[in-house]
Amino acid sequence: MRGRGQFVADIRLARLQDVAFVRSPLAHARILAIHVPEHYRASVFTAADLVGVKAIRAVSGLPGFKASEQPVLATVKVRQVGELIAMCVAPTRAEAEDIAAAVTLDLEELPAVHDMLMARKPGSALVHEHWGDNIFLETNYEVDISSALDAPIKVTREISTARQCMSPLEGRAVVATFDHRLDQLTLYSAAQMPHVTRSGLAECLGMEQARIRVVSPDVGGGFGYKGILLPEEVCLSWLTMHRGHPVRWIEDRREHLSASANCREHHYKITVYADRDGRLRGIDCEATVDSGAYSSYPFSACLEAAQVASILPGPYLMPAYRCRTFSVATNKCPILPYRGVARTGVCFALELMLDLVAAEAGLEPGEVRLRNLVRPEQMPFDNITNKHFDSGDYPQAMRRALNLIHVEAVRRRQRKGEADGRRVGLGVSIYCEQAAHGTSVYSGWGIPMVPGHEQAAARLTPDGGLELRVGVHSHGQGMETTLAQVAHEILGVDVAKVHLIHGDTALTPYSTGTWGSRSMVMAGGAVAAACRELGERSRRIGAKLLQHDPAAVVLKDGEIRGVNGAVTLEEIAFTWYRRPQDLPSDVDPGGLEVTAGYKPQRDSGTFSYAAHAALVAVDTELGEVEILDYVIVEDGGVLVNPMVVDGQIYGGLAQGIGTALYEEMPFDTAGQPLATTLADYLLPGPTEVPAARLDHMETPSPYTQFGVKGIGEGGAIAPPAAIANAVNDALRRLGAEVMQSPITPQRIVEVILARGDKQGKSA
Repeated sequence: MRGRGQFVADIRLARLQDVAFVRSPLAHARILAIHVPEHYRASVFTAADLVGVKAIRAVSGLPGFKASEQPVLATVKVRQVGELIAMCVAPTRAEAEDIAAAVTLDLEELPAVHDMLMARKPGSALVHEHWGDNIFLETNYEVDISSALDAPIKVTREISTARQCMSPLEGRAVVATFDHRLDQLTLYSAAQMPHVTRSGLAECLGMEQARIRVVSPDVGGGFGYKGILLPEEVCLSWLTMHRGHPVRWIEDRREHLSASANCREHHYKITVYADRDGRLRGIDCEATVDSGAYSSYPFSACLEAAQVASILPGPYLMPAYRCRTFSVATNKCPILPYRGVARTGVCFALELMLDLVAAEAGLEPGEVRLRNLVRPEQMPFDNITNKHFDSGDYPQAMRRALNLIHVEAVRRRQRKGEADGRRVGLGVSIYCEQAAHGTSVYSGWGIPMVPGHEQAAARLTPDGGLELRVGVHSHGQGMETTLAQVAHEILGVDVAKVHLIHGDTALTPYSTGTWGSRSMVMAGGAVAAACRELGERSRRIGAKLLQHDPAAVVLKDGEIRGVNGAVTLEEIAFTWYRRPQDLPSDVDPGGLEVTAGYKPQRDSGTFSYAAHAALVAVDTELGEVEILDYVIVEDGGVLVNPMVVDGQIYGGLAQGIGTALYEEMPFDTAGQPLATTLADYLLPGPTEVPAARLDHMETPSPYTQFGVKGIGEGGAIAPPAAIANAVNDALRRLGAEVMQSPITPQRIVEVILARGDKQGKSA
């Protein structure tokens, strides 16, 4: 905010040169030839030059998963628009782009696989010919679905969510340099998971990890977009070792929108069964996720679709369930786990269906949810897919949201009508967010990354300051504040004297990084464990200085206190470093530096949740939607810093509104992306995001340090469903409904006109 941050693009190194890439203009084609002008040959590199560099390979241990190999520079053929073909280096980016423009490609265009549903059909063109089809992974889950088939209420719909492009303020960026004195590659990258990036680099380059250092400086937003190994990172790492000078690539917005990564493209064919009183009997669903051309390292192409089956039931009670999912390969850029991951899609699908059940049952939508939500006395609770809910009062959250949005007042307003002719609608949704899942969950996925014990290092400095070293990365989560609060809670050190070191594999303990709303649970627990051990060592030294038995002194407010007085942690640090002759004879030789690990008592994840309620006005002539009021009642366990939590929720809400109303990355039948500038790819701005009203609940998790839960993604999960339900509530008397996001003016007008055509024909 003060302009003092240092992002990758701010890094200046001696002899630094810039890189631009020759990218594929086609979605699917064979590479017949790459023509490089003779005078540029020393500045252009293709796959043939990168001898010994391996393709990026992100596999899964799930049965039936088909692996893809993503060459860092394309070989034989290209499988998406924007795929890297050649690397051009020059003193400036402009010169590098001129060189790239001079390189010509001889490509044989192939049929593009552009539609995930068509890609599943026999006879479709193949993204990876040796597979024999376009399915990365198919999963099936079933519990007694036959018992639900005779339910008196049966509602079936097809629901889809658009492909999106994550849009952090800062794009991806890489600077690579090689230190011959240390025999070490240093990669500066806007990465959420520096240690995982190092592991992937080592695999592709065939290097020992000790010879690679990854530094992630200030990062201008991640959201999952910066949570994978990039082919650009591998390319620049090879290039700096080959050329002997630092190199840099800064993603521009067109590269970001057209070539890098997408998310959220889901299709659901779903049936919900219920009794006349609105109680659920079961759900039957077939879900398809467009995973793009390659499986991204480390999460793999299966993460999104395979999660759908396990999380679709959410916090609801039901005796029967069936879900079949498909992860489909297409000629589009790979998908990544965007904020909320698969939960946003399944929340959208299920919550829209529950409103339809409510209409069939003649009940308020909120009432249907209250009759089906898991109750607080059932906690901890294992749902129908064996998700273990740690704690919470979901009905209370929904009741609070309904009270805050004033349901009866809205219904009176609807009956009265709006003076401007618009139609008002009310929508609700609720979700659960499994966060900070650990070894017991990810070991079953068989992907290249499995979280274990999270580690943190704590060290008292000679002047009594505290250094914390963590392997997670803070890029908007406020960890510099919240982890300092944890240390203060244990040691009593002034938060202003706590210095957090992160984002550097040479200086921090190994970690799988920042993802899955895990950092406060895992790194917070690790910091607490390290500080407790550091406090115990300090207490024993303090007892010696006070001439007390160690059992007679306590650590409180940054001091070791006994009946005869107190010594500060600053004095203890001075003694350890400057007057060791005053230390007790049995002092711990490890000193005032501790590395400790942490894992929750049960690492199946925490479950935060929230109920959202939206009030909208719909112009049925123009299709425009205005959000008049928005309410969020959330429960993130014990809140370490409510202001940080509020910021996370408000930011997530803005992204959720983008998913609901604006953001869409369409492709034509040739696999060409059609929204490659921010003039075409719409993002919500300040005038589109309302001043939401936020209400906190705090139900501690029984398994974590301090009872905290992960909450970083939740704000983005529920808005599409709540807003869609509100729009459909406004359109209900017209007999129209929207089952696709984003809910654009065009789609609203189309469903209204389509309903009118049907009524006209039936008449």
